[in-house]
Amino acid sequence: MNYKNIKIETNNQLAFIIINRPEVRNALNMETVDEIQSALHELELNETIQCVVFTGEGEKSFAAGADISQLKDRTGLETLVNRGMQQVYDYIESYPKPTIAMVNGYALGGGCELAMSCDIRIASTNAKLGLPELNLSIIPGAGGTQRLARLVGKGKALEMILTGKIVSGEEAKMSGLITEIVPPKELLAKTEEVAGKIISKGPLAVRLAKLSINAGLETDIKTGLVIEKLAQALLMSTEDKKEGTQAFLEKRKPKFQGK
Repeated sequence: MNYKNIKIETNNQLAFIIINRPEVRNALNMETVDEIQSALHELELNETIQCVVFTGEGEKSFAAGADISQLKDRTGLETLVNRGMQQVYDYIESYPKPTIAMVNGYALGGGCELAMSCDIRIASTNAKLGLPELNLSIIPGAGGTQRLARLVGKGKALEMILTGKIVSGEEAKMSGLITEIVPPKELLAKTEEVAGKIISKGPLAVRLAKLSINAGLETDIKTGLVIEKLAQALLMSTEDKKEGTQAFLEKRKPKFQGK
């Protein structure tokens, strides 16, 4: 498909969804969010792609929040009834393939929420992250109040959201908001390195590991352990499990087929 506000680039089994609105710091209007959803559907059906990376065009901004010109006219009923960022970011969080946010520059508001919906967040040292929505007398409504607290804890989430604090990449790393921080020139290489490690694993195991962690965090540990056991039982009957164990015993690299 041809997209106006995003670009898709592929490198073997790795796909990049690039928000391509540098003239407005890659702000997320609804057309862009819709295109992201369409791109994800497209990549989900592509059996070659095993990992998806989100980033922004240029080095100044990953995504500098929602498009305020659209936000200004949005009504309460539209927010309640229409699909929006929250639903798309839920889709990203439960996406069957692993996702990485490659945070280059500013990731504010909806941009920060996009990064938090990904499995892994890798940022450059010039990254700035925050949820300043209260400055507009609204709250982070695309999962921000929930995912930030789960990532950094209640106290830090309250501080960041109530004050609108924008944190550096270093502070975001220390608080657990991001997982890796590297100089800007090393950002792509580090992201490809991490993605490569994930892609080398059994794709069914990757998918069920994501499912077990995400579903388990939303319930008590006993139920989570049942989810884990069921996922493991499914994997034990796969061809990939046989290949993985045989390759280990034969001291060779496994050739997983996703079966």
